[in-house]
Amino acid sequence: MHALSSFETKDNLPQHLDAQKRLRHMSNRSAKGKSTGQQELVRSTRAKIEQALALNDIATAAALAESGLAAGVVEPLTLNLVAWLREERGDYAGAHELLRQALHLSPGDVMVLGAIGAVMRKEGRWEEALALLDRVVAAEPRHSAAWLERGYTLEALRSEAAAIDSYSRALALDPNLAPAYGKLADIAARKGDRQGARMQAERALAIDAGEPAATFALAVMDIEARNGAGAIARLEALLETGLKPDDRTRALTLLGDALDKEDRCDDAFETYCRAQSNFRRVYSAVLAPGYERPSHRSFIETITAQVERGPAMTPALSSPPIAGAAARHVFLLGYPRSGTTLVENILASAADVVALEEHDTLADADGVLIANDGSMPDLDGLDASIVAELRAKYWARVQKLGGAVRGKTFVDMNPFNGIKLPIIARLFPEARILIMRRDPRDVVLSCYRINFAPSPAAYAFSDLEETARHYDALMRLIELCRERLPLACHEVRYDRLVSDFEPTVRAMAAFVGLPWTDDFHAFDRTAQSRGVRTASATQVRRGLYNGGGRWRRYEVQLHPILPILAPWLERFGFSD
Repeated sequence: MHALSSFETKDNLPQHLDAQKRLRHMSNRSAKGKSTGQQELVRSTRAKIEQALALNDIATAAALAESGLAAGVVEPLTLNLVAWLREERGDYAGAHELLRQALHLSPGDVMVLGAIGAVMRKEGRWEEALALLDRVVAAEPRHSAAWLERGYTLEALRSEAAAIDSYSRALALDPNLAPAYGKLADIAARKGDRQGARMQAERALAIDAGEPAATFALAVMDIEARNGAGAIARLEALLETGLKPDDRTRALTLLGDALDKEDRCDDAFETYCRAQSNFRRVYSAVLAPGYERPSHRSFIETITAQVERGPAMTPALSSPPIAGAAARHVFLLGYPRSGTTLVENILASAADVVALEEHDTLADADGVLIANDGSMPDLDGLDASIVAELRAKYWARVQKLGGAVRGKTFVDMNPFNGIKLPIIARLFPEARILIMRRDPRDVVLSCYRINFAPSPAAYAFSDLEETARHYDALMRLIELCRERLPLACHEVRYDRLVSDFEPTVRAMAAFVGLPWTDDFHAFDRTAQSRGVRTASATQVRRGLYNGGGRWRRYEVQLHPILPILAPWLERFGFSD
């Protein structure tokens, strides 16, 4: 997203606050004080760039800007365009630095600020990006491209309703903003609203026949309807176009799903490999492990080593009450694709249960208690005032994200909260822990097949062997924490949940402290009304779905990693 590309679409380049006039004004200001020869170079470069921009030829304009910048034409116009070029190449840090220079030359410029917000989003700094974009739309409410980028950011933060509102505001300002229609179509398809998805997709494609999000929405509906051939045709045609890197990853992932639906498993797996290879190429600069950036598995292993070396944690006395805290507190965890979304929606179907789906509710505690390499202080020795402060911040964040929970049961669902069990044990000794169990082979395969949002864990999932080793590392940590920490835990097996629903849910509810209700059976309607933002949306909406044993269709491809998973297959009772 940049001023020159209207954040995500070159088709709207001349629009939105008359971008070319604004950039020309910025350029004129930056030309003051230059020598006659330098001024002529600036004017000549600018004229060529603006000619390319008038033709919506951003690639040529960016190439001219890059040459101009190398020759000393340092002004917002060239900096912004070259930043766009860096961003397209996946060099987000380089793009960010150029945009900071542009902002120095043109302080407070909303076009540059919006571009910085977009780069922050792609760097995974979603909350910072949203705060910056909120400033942009407050300063210039007519900035449709900023509303569009704000929608992308809100989606990344799993604030779906707010994202829909932001896309709608963008369209109210610019009815020809195809990406906004595409995103609305994509959201509707994920929610199972086929009619709404098709209507929005058709609007997007009428403006831009190659709009990726609209095509994804239609492909998702094809796949759900078991029309793999239709999805394959759409996606292969889309892949022939000049897709942005993230869109290419998603197109390949969906193509793999479509091929899977057609029982072309070898072709499907090869396509998943292409998708993950593309993801790694795009994000290696910001996510690949390095000296100051340990892998996500290494992060987990550091925590494991500390729990192993340290003394068993002393059971905490009852914690003092916190204003606004829930009456019953549940952490639901396990591993991505293990069934946590299903259980979350089952529990959320009961009255007086509030559930949050994969929000970083423990962010404040993380900032204080976990270093970047996973090292932690002696949690037993934490001062009581620090514990009280972190507990209060947790509940304040929960209230901000999920609303009032006082007097209710609160379910904090995050598959990766197993990593934070030492912190949970110290801060919330009264909490109940639900641990999902599913066949590790199905879990690992599913993680490799999914197009997750960029993160250190998603980078681990882009390599099949690393996915298996990451799974092994987290299971080791969870089991060790159960042995050495004062935690109240209950296992829920996915296969038993779908095959023997009522007894499994009764036992789970009793552990949590909830009475049985027939409302638990309505989890699919709960998911439909709440909206599901995890990769499990389709499965949860269709009701009880036994996806067990899918790994057998890919047994040849999984063969090299089976020894890594073998101890967990035996321990969890999934060995053949």
